[in-house]
Amino acid sequence: MKSTVLVSDQQLVKNFVAGEAKAMDELIARHQRKLYNYIKNLVKDPTLAEDLFQDTFIKAIHSLKRGSYHDDGKFIAWIMRIAHNLVIDHFRKEKKYREVSNENGEIDLFNNADLCDDTIEMELSKMQISKDLKNIVQALPQEQRDIVIMRHYFDMSFKEIAEQTNVSINTALGRMRYALINMRKIIDNNKISLSA
Repeated sequence: MKSTVLVSDQQLVKNFVAGEAKAMDELIARHQRKLYNYIKNLVKDPTLAEDLFQDTFIKAIHSLKRGSYHDDGKFIAWIMRIAHNLVIDHFRKEKKYREVSNENGEIDLFNNADLCDDTIEMELSKMQISKDLKNIVQALPQEQRDIVIMRHYFDMSFKEIAEQTNVSINTALGRMRYALINMRKIIDNNKISLSA
């Protein structure tokens, strides 16, 4: 293999598809930091980020071997989309449970009214609000829906959203603005209340 400094991602992908396993090693080494940090920023858990990072490259390898990758010279954008989709799949499948400890705390966690479970009525109300909000977001056009999900569910900055969606920051901001306008219209037209 040629010196990897001069070899483009595009050529490394071709080399890997042609049977040169070291080409994938170079692609991983070249992009691991950016990809891992992106995943960790979304999931906020280094161990989970490592698992999803590995799953991303496993999926990429399978896709390359199947011939599913159509080279447009943007390997990093392609691999980031795979990672993003795996993160979304993870959050769809898993619910996060947090352990709490009462040791060394200034507040008694187990005898604090603010930390008690909600009443059945409050739970039902929250469930309805969550369902309504999900339906409102799902009713948005795809580009606006993606922006809302990345911004509010994955806590991504507009700069990160712009990079992920391959648009300018102004376009990302504009899509968010139109998403909010459309959400307000849906709420008004359907007389939806989002307060408990």
